Amino acid sequence: MTYAYSKIKESRVTQSGEILFEDVSKTFESEAVSAVDGVSLQVAAGDLVVFLGPSGSGKTTLLKMVNRLYEPTSGKIWIGDEDIQSLSINDLRRQIGYVIQQVGLFPHMTVKKNISVVPRLLDWEKDQIQSRVAMLLDLTGLPDTYLERYPNQLSGGEQQRVGLARALAADPDILLMDEPFAALDAINRERLQKELLRLHCKLDKIILFVTHDVEEALLLADKIAVLRDGKLIQYDTPIDLVTKPKNAFVEELVGTNNILRRLSLVSIESIIKAKGRLLDKPITMDQAMVEIPTIHSDADLRSALSLLLSSGSDYLRVEDSFGTDQGLISMEDLREMLSSNQLIEKKKCDEISD
Repeated sequence: MTYAYSKIKESRVTQSGEILFEDVSKTFESEAVSAVDGVSLQVAAGDLVVFLGPSGSGKTTLLKMVNRLYEPTSGKIWIGDEDIQSLSINDLRRQIGYVIQQVGLFPHMTVKKNISVVPRLLDWEKDQIQSRVAMLLDLTGLPDTYLERYPNQLSGGEQQRVGLARALAADPDILLMDEPFAALDAINRERLQKELLRLHCKLDKIILFVTHDVEEALLLADKIAVLRDGKLIQYDTPIDLVTKPKNAFVEELVGTNNILRRLSLVSIESIIKAKGRLLDKPITMDQAMVEIPTIHSDADLRSALSLLLSSGSDYLRVEDSFGTDQGLISMEDLREMLSSNQLIEKKKCDEISD
């Protein structure tokens, strides 16, 4: 659940490479109540943390205080062992990338020039800039033929990829993302969500991501900070948020009674790795003679349920990425997992290939 304030404070000095929000509040002069009210939480090095909540919950305000677009009214934010107020804004922002929903590409600049804006401001060598731009274009899945294109020649999804590449251009330690995929159609949104997961697993940077979309939060996050009226309500892993909601608000927000949502958070692989759990039944000779649908071990339990129902089979044959047989999984196994309430969260980076 939420970190105790005293526990965070005691561990601050020793937690290098992390972000610490220490009793942070923000009140705007035009508002009678605080937009952010006494938030304390700790972001581990390399984590992707999602700020989730309805409109007006304070999630974007909290994000913007990290790069000091907004200044806290009270409290402190630490990056490693440095209070961000002790840094110049320029020095702070050099270590932070920022991606927003509107993308914000310069319309009169090519893709190449848009990506290289920050490196050029930092006086990087020309060869170093060209190498970095080429690497980022490849990393974000865009062909090098796009280098001389302008933003109006790109689709919404392509523009967002360029925006992400630009945010990563100076190799920042931290990436802030404020509802970056909200304006995209469902297909591009899903593609970029998967792309972000791949990039996060590869780059191992801290990412703070704002969304009001529960499915997006559950898909992307290592941990989720649920906010309401400026207060931190719960800070947990996706699986604990769904199975152990702190109160009725969280329960309603994340849909803890949604069986499909719970199954989507658990991979077959995670169950195989858990001792004494599913797949302890070898395939018998009779079963081997029957056409049994096959599913890969990196699939989630929601996919397993869908295949069981569509095929009409009692079992699914499970194979790993090498095609090695891992045994069988059945509808009864799924019922057992749900009733035991001991679901094991899937590990995103174990299931993402380059």
